[in-house]
Amino acid sequence: MLGTYFYHEIIRKTVVSFGTLFNQIYIKHTDSDSDVISELRVPLAYGPMQKFLARIEQQPNLNKPIQITLPRMSFELNGIEYDPSRKSTVTQTFSAVGTNDKIRKVYMPVPYNLKFELNILTKLNDDMLQIIEQILPFFQPSFSLTVDLIDSIGEKKDIAIVLDSINIQDDYEGDLTTRRALIYTLQFTAKTFMFGPIANDAEGLIRKVQIDYHSNTNINNSKREVRYTVTPTAMKDYDSDSSATLQENLNVQEESIDVSNSSLISIGDRIIIDTEIMYVKSKSGNTLTVRRGYDNTSPAEHSQGETINILSTNDNLQIVPGDDFGFSEETFFFNDGATYSPTRKIDIE
Repeated sequence: MLGTYFYHEIIRKTVVSFGTLFNQIYIKHTDSDSDVISELRVPLAYGPMQKFLARIEQQPNLNKPIQITLPRMSFELNGIEYDPSRKSTVTQTFSAVGTNDKIRKVYMPVPYNLKFELNILTKLNDDMLQIIEQILPFFQPSFSLTVDLIDSIGEKKDIAIVLDSINIQDDYEGDLTTRRALIYTLQFTAKTFMFGPIANDAEGLIRKVQIDYHSNTNINNSKREVRYTVTPTAMKDYDSDSSATLQENLNVQEESIDVSNSSLISIGDRIIIDTEIMYVKSKSGNTLTVRRGYDNTSPAEHSQGETINILSTNDNLQIVPGDDFGFSEETFFFNDGATYSPTRKIDIE
């Protein structure tokens, strides 16, 4: 009923990523001279705390040294809830470049909070303090974790892992002088995102536009049949390459501009400052000679220090649906007095 099958493994990836935060924790034991006599990596496993406590209690020999079993850590996912504070428009979309370099339309993800419980079990209080001090300083009260949620479009998200609470519990075996296990329970919230289906190759992709004009039957006002294609070109910067900055204030007439570094800019490139596009005609050192107000943009004044971006092929690939694809819907005539823009890429077949 809801649509096509899809599975991004987002919950699984979030669970695994959460576990990797705590799989490199060590404790050390020292003698009276502060020399290290043993070093132990604290084992970590997925599962409820009760499962590990049951294993301890079911040992046939209760006098067996507890250090063989403790310390250890366990974690589990114990809740999923919607987060209305991070809600975005349901029908809002964004574009993403897939593994085949195609632009795909993707609906905005839905924010969900995953609840995790981390349990730390030790026999010695000093072991517990060593472990807990290797965790708490990183949460203030959140720690940002970058997760590649959808491999097919390379969509990486920063997921905030929030430390909600810490609870302490003592379990005893025998009389009050014998400590069975010291247990710290840490509650976390992972602020992740759920994605719906990704548009396939037949949907949401920006391709070359082809338009056909056919001659009509009006002899007195006949027009020839013409077919032309238009290659989409970006009219704004999408990848924020920040290739250079202006080294001087620029008025609306100047065509010679000084930039901080011209090594990434080539003759024939289109560059954009704010919303004005310029065409690079030549360059000498870090001085560019440009054509102002290119691609029907308006020349404007610019201040020293403004960022210069290159409108590259990568920007063309990231044109989002709703952009004008680098050309307007003006009428194109191919008779005398042609009005089509010479800056558009038009191939007449």
